Amino acid sequence: MKFTRRTVLKSLAAVPAAIAAARFARAADARVIKISHQFPGGSIDNGDFRDRLTRKFAAEVEKRTNGSLKFEVYPGSSLMKTVAQFSALRKGALDMSLYPLAYAGGEVQELNIGLMPCMVTSYEQGFAWKKAEIGRELVKLLDAKGVKMVTWIWQAGGTASRQSPVVLPDDVKGLKIRGGSREMDLMLKEAGGIISSVPSNEIYPAMQTGSLDAAVTSSTSLISFRLEEISKGLTSGRGKSFWFMLEPLLMAKSTFDALTPAEQKAVQDVGQELESFATAAAKADDVAVADVYRKAGAKVADMDDATVNRWRKIAETAAWTDFAKRSADCERYLKMAKAVA
Repeated sequence: MKFTRRTVLKSLAAVPAAIAAARFARAADARVIKISHQFPGGSIDNGDFRDRLTRKFAAEVEKRTNGSLKFEVYPGSSLMKTVAQFSALRKGALDMSLYPLAYAGGEVQELNIGLMPCMVTSYEQGFAWKKAEIGRELVKLLDAKGVKMVTWIWQAGGTASRQSPVVLPDDVKGLKIRGGSREMDLMLKEAGGIISSVPSNEIYPAMQTGSLDAAVTSSTSLISFRLEEISKGLTSGRGKSFWFMLEPLLMAKSTFDALTPAEQKAVQDVGQELESFATAAAKADDVAVADVYRKAGAKVADMDDATVNRWRKIAETAAWTDFAKRSADCERYLKMAKAVA
């Protein structure tokens, strides 16, 4: 075959186009995974650690799959409303969510165990669930409902108040207060509180208008939703707390099952690796929240073992018993959770 100058130049000119076409084909083949959550957006390095975790997860999985998986993160419930995200996961209408598990208690009542007052009182106890029977059963239950657990995340919580800090059960009497789960609300109601149920991203306007006097939520949410601007009292989650929530990163089972084995491994490996980041960040916020509120002029209080025990007596009577009576499975889940010291 005779090569002329024109033939060579044509061949060279075609190379960039071929490379671009190959890159376009790879981009077109990439699967886009949408992650939704209710928390304020930021960047991979700054902001609410739960938003940062989703971005870290997205970047690392994309890297390990050589771009076959790409991600879009939708913070602040910008893709869909907060509570609806679990149902959307089950139906495959949403790929992923970092989701407070107890929010799904109205749909799958056993999941209320993820925010049972005074049940989990330390991060170590919470993460012990993962390898215990309760953890295995939760994973199995979620899987049966069409949802995969990707990252175990526990968070301690505290209470923001428009008046004095809420520490003892007597402090709740007559207050319009938010607990975050059916069982937490039952405990607060038994102590004399007037219950109002709203997602954590709706606490600020509720307290601002006076439809809420106080709210119990995670330390991170107490900071990220700027509740110090409308609070005069804080009970911090550092040290001791009656409020520990399981708030995992979840994936729709239909989405997970559609991935290749290599992609599934990347999702699972990165999800597990991020658990240490989540725990360290949650613990840091437990401490930081006290400084944030003190600087804003709020009075800051803490709980001790004796105080948590007083709350536990109310929780056992009002919340634990109610949960166990709801079904044989609820009774079984309560028993498994109590077995983790």
